[in-house]
Amino acid sequence: MTSFRPGLCSVTFRKLAPRTIVRLAAECGIEGIEWAGDVHVPPGQFDLARHVRRLTESAGLAVISYGSYIAPPSDDEEAFATVLETAQALGAPNIRIWPGTRNRDSATYSADERKHAASLIRRMARRAADASVTLGLEYHPNSLTDDLASAQKLMAEIDDPNVFLYWQPRPGLPLEEALDELRAIGHETSHVHVFAWDKDKARYPLSDQKAYWSSILTEAPATRWPGDRFAMLEFVRDDSPEQFRVDAAVFHQMLEEVENRPVGAARSL
Repeated sequence: MTSFRPGLCSVTFRKLAPRTIVRLAAECGIEGIEWAGDVHVPPGQFDLARHVRRLTESAGLAVISYGSYIAPPSDDEEAFATVLETAQALGAPNIRIWPGTRNRDSATYSADERKHAASLIRRMARRAADASVTLGLEYHPNSLTDDLASAQKLMAEIDDPNVFLYWQPRPGLPLEEALDELRAIGHETSHVHVFAWDKDKARYPLSDQKAYWSSILTEAPATRWPGDRFAMLEFVRDDSPEQFRVDAAVFHQMLEEVENRPVGAARSL
C-alpha cells in the first residue's frame, strides 16, 4: 500500500474561475490541484499560468500537474514545447498527455502507428526531463491505454524513465478486475483519478462507491514514481460544488481509513 494525498482536477468545474476553484479546494481540505489546459490555463497563456500558480500556492495548495490535451501523434513536438513552457509558468512538476489520437481505440492502430506515437512521446519526455518535468499518460478509454495489454505494450515501446501512467478504472469496471489491472500496471503509475460513475457514465455520490475506492487505494502497489502521490477527485454529480463538499468529506474519511487499514482488509467492507 502507498499513501495518497487528496487532490482535485480543475476540469471537474469547467464553468468556475480558478480563484473560485482554489477557494473551494482549500475549504474542503484538498492539498493540490491539477489545472486543466482546455479552459483554466490554455497553452501559451503564460501570464495566466503564473497568476493561477500564485493563487494556488497562496492558498497553501500544490500544483500537482498541468492537465494538457496534447495527444501524440495528433500533436507534434512544437505544440508540446508551448505546453511545456506553460507548465513551467504554472509551476507544474508534471504534464498529463493523451497517448494516441483522441477517441480512437488502441485496437485500430497498426504497428507502425504505435511505433510513431511511442517515439513522439519519448521525444517529449526527453524535452520535459531537461526541464525537470515528468510526463503522465492518461489511462483512458479510446486511447493507447484503453486496456491493460495496450498500456503495458505502450510503456515498453516508449521505454523512458520520465514517463508514467495515471490510473483510473474504466467506468463500471468490477472491483476484482480493477485490482488485478492495478496490480499488473501499478509499478508504472503516478497519480490516480477518483470518480463515482457506472458503465453508462452516470454519476453518483462518492459515498456510493466508497468501499470500491477504499479497496483500490488500500491495495495500490508500490511504484517507481519518485514524489508524493495524489488521488484526485475528478467530476461530481451535476458538476455541483455542494456535491463536491459532500464527496470531499467522504474522501478524507476514506483516505484516513485507508491509511490505517492493513492490506487485504478492505475486501471485508
